[in-house]
Amino acid sequence: MAIKEGLRPGGRSARVQESVHSAVGDLLEEQDRATVTVPQIAARAGVTPSTIYRRWGDLSVLLADVALARMRPESEPANTGSLHGDVRAWAEQYLDEMSSEPGRNMLRDVQCSTTPAVCATIIGGQLQTILDRYPDQPKPSVDRLINLVAAPTVFRLLFSAAPLEVEELHWLIETALSQ
Repeated sequence: MAIKEGLRPGGRSARVQESVHSAVGDLLEEQDRATVTVPQIAARAGVTPSTIYRRWGDLSVLLADVALARMRPESEPANTGSLHGDVRAWAEQYLDEMSSEPGRNMLRDVQCSTTPAVCATIIGGQLQTILDRYPDQPKPSVDRLINLVAAPTVFRLLFSAAPLEVEELHWLIETALSQ
């Protein structure tokens, strides 16, 4: 009886994922998102469309997977030297990045993900990193920061004609940090 081993990091599966993700990113930069197709992605990535369908199922799941991968931070949140400054810098950067058309599209794509809670995990991890820098200070929980800063920001980005204004964001931060 043969035992099938798990996927090897850096193996063929990782190379396929990397080339498909890269192809999606390139195509989204070159053309309107509504015109991107699985056959185009496959051709750009050097795989067959059946490879994409087998691994991701359909285009919306692939776009969600790419969006989640892009949402993962490349570095830790800015360290300004104060809890207030760090939360403010993080929130302002998040608002700025997600207010763009690609940012809003990423948020919409994540909603189609089979694991949308990963987004909250990513945001929660960034906020926990900030909170951990200040062990001796009274501070809110990660959930409070998500509920009072991140959630209203995302709601306004996705469901309002106008994104949150920076002044409103600052008010939310002050509310979240008050004990």
